[in-house]
Formats: sequence, C-alpha cells, structure tokens
Amino acid sequence: MTWEAWQRSWDRQQELYLPDREERFRVMLDVVEAVAGKSPRVLDLACGTGTISRRLFARLPEATSVAVDRDPTLLAMARGSFQGDSRITFATADLERPGWTDACASGAFDAVLTATALHWMQPDPLRRLFTDLRPLLRPGGVFVNADHMPDPETPLLNAIDETIQHAHQERARADGARDWDQWWADVAADPALADEYAASRAIFDGREPGVPQPLDWHLAGLREAGFAEAGVAWRSITDAVVVAVR
Repeated sequence: MTWEAWQRSWDRQQELYLPDREERFRVMLDVVEAVAGKSPRVLDLACGTGTISRRLFARLPEATSVAVDRDPTLLAMARGSFQGDSRITFATADLERPGWTDACASGAFDAVLTATALHWMQPDPLRRLFTDLRPLLRPGGVFVNADHMPDPETPLLNAIDETIQHAHQERARADGARDWDQWWADVAADPALADEYAASRAIFDGREPGVPQPLDWHLAGLREAGFAEAGVAWRSITDAVVVAVR
C-alpha cells in the first residue's frame, strides 16, 4: 500500500474503537488555537502515524510540529506520508526512559498534544512524564491529552458505555473495518515493512500493558508535576480530553 493508504487504514482501525475520535481532535485544536493563534509550535507526543500533526496542519497550515515516537513501523508511515513537508520533524524516543526529552528540538513549545497513547504506560513512568513535559512548554503553554480515563466508581455507566462501544464496533466491522490485530497482520504481510515490523515486535512483544487511570488521577498528577491548572475540555463516559496549563 501507499503511505496514504496506510494512513487511511490506520484511521479506520482507530475509529473502530473511538467513535468520537474526530471530535476529540477538534477540541484539542480548539485549545491550541486559543492559546497560540495560527502558527503554534507543537510537540506531537507518541505521534504514531502523525495523526495529530495531519489534523493540525489541515486546520492551521502555519503550524510546526516535532513528532516523537518509538514504534519503527508507525514512524515509517509518518515519515513517508509527510515526506518533503518542512513543517514537521521526527524524533525517536522512549518516553519511559529518563532523558527522552533530549530528542526534542530546542526551544519551548506552545502545546504538547497526545491522543490514545499514554494509557499504555505504567503509573510511575507516566507520573514522571508529566514532570518531564512541563519544562518543554513556554509559560502559558498547554499539555493536552485525549485518552481512556474510565471512572471505577461508575460501574453502571461504564457498562452502558461498553454496550454503546460494542454496537458501534459491530457496525464498523460489518462495514469492513479492521481491528488492531487484523491491522498489524496486514502490516506483517507487507514486504516493504518487514524490517520495521520486526523492529516493532522486538520492542513491544511481551510488554506488560498499562492500565488506564481515572480522570482524577490525571488531574492530580498534573498538578503535582507543577502545572498551574489542570481541567477537562471534553468528556464522554470513559474518555476525556485533559488540558494542563504551565
């Protein structure tokens, strides 16, 4: 497949699990534009295929982005689809390792954006990450995180959401959407991505998955990390967009 075809297939696979995905991106970019205007400097954190940066440039063509990830396959797709675009630079870094910020370009960012990524991290490294992020932002800059943040104290609502998500996924599958495992099987079958796929598997196979933390845990952790404020910009039953202001 072409890089653009991989981007489309990634979007459709993600939308299988996130029916509100584009709405979350809209809210994130609303915040960025309100804080930094038409030409923000953004850190696309755990960028994957560059989904956030693509939407950033579509809305704010004068923006610039530094995109950071550690997955060789997703970074290959991102680099391929942004080839020749001087607005974006890429860096490889493990967010769980001390010193990962050395991979980022110098100078303060207006915003750090991430979506559906940090719930893969264990709680202690994620708390450290919050502390790492604050110095990367200019005063008044924002960290915006869209992710799974279920509330363990609302089991009835969580069950309702599970029913809603199951119905959405059944409709999407009937329309041909690929799930996570099927999508990675497609990657494995592409000879052009053989080296990147092998490198991704070497990193992630056998890795202990993180457990999504509730909203209040995120807000408290961001305040403890020294952010001036932390609050909610958008919320569904089990997902949220959290904004922390330096």
